[in-house]
Amino acid sequence: MEDIEESGGDEGGGAGWVMTFADLMSLLMCFFVLLLSFSEMDVLKFKRLAGSMNEAFGVQKQLKVNDPPKGTSIIAQEFSPGKPQPTPLNQIWQKTTDESRNSLDVACQDLGSSNSGESGDAQKMIVVDKIKDLVGDTEKDAIDMAQALSKEIAAGVLELETAGRRITIRIKEHGNFGSGSAGLSAAFKPVLKIIRQQLRDVEGKIIVEGHTDDDPIATAQFRSNWALSSARAVSVAHGLFEDPEIDQDRFSIIGYAETKPLVSNTTPAGKARNRRVEIVVHQGLDEEVRGDLEVLKTEFPNTYENVRRELIQTFELSPEEIF
Repeated sequence: MEDIEESGGDEGGGAGWVMTFADLMSLLMCFFVLLLSFSEMDVLKFKRLAGSMNEAFGVQKQLKVNDPPKGTSIIAQEFSPGKPQPTPLNQIWQKTTDESRNSLDVACQDLGSSNSGESGDAQKMIVVDKIKDLVGDTEKDAIDMAQALSKEIAAGVLELETAGRRITIRIKEHGNFGSGSAGLSAAFKPVLKIIRQQLRDVEGKIIVEGHTDDDPIATAQFRSNWALSSARAVSVAHGLFEDPEIDQDRFSIIGYAETKPLVSNTTPAGKARNRRVEIVVHQGLDEEVRGDLEVLKTEFPNTYENVRRELIQTFELSPEEIF
């Protein structure tokens, strides 16, 4: 009885060993199944990869298939710097026939003329847009002046106009100056006060211009229309100088006599219109725009001439304002 019990105990110990061995075999089988799955290859993907690697790590030169590829950068191969200029070709060439050399140079097109044209046009648009904004500022100043002087304009005492970066306040002779006289009437003093207030708030150089008709004058006080036109301009300027806040360094005074008529002097109405004093505010171009124009003039002379003509025709700028 004792022998039989010992035998049964041995069988029980053998059953535990078999289970451990079975677990080991299962793990080994899973391991080899995984190895087999890893060893499978997608032939199409492999060919694509091999082709990309061949292009990436070889120079673009016609070589025999059996020759080893020469090294270059995949970044230089696939990517090019964006504009600005110059725009490089998407091609990289080896300059030497010595295939052992590693240095590669990016060949760039000679795009001097085309890129210069594009840069000149871009600079032109920048300048034109800036001047358009400046002209808009001048028109806004002119509108503010017209609103402040609306009663005088409606009464025919004044005229106001704008052209480019210039604002012109035109003082008519009738009611403001006596015939053949340079003295301002007392009735015009309140109008002059409003003009002073407007000029205080507006930037720019101020030119006071005197004009006459073509009828000659020769008196003890005025020897010619030159003297009369200059004296009237001086009278208006002195009236403006009564405001201590106005900087007199901004002013210039000119007498033109009959040399710049607005209309023909063939009729009395035309003569009366030509007898006037004009206060012209020249706001000009700021330093930034002048710098841009200087760049155009130096680097793109043809474009500069086109811009200059366009500014004179479109924005009515005087040639002196554009160099």
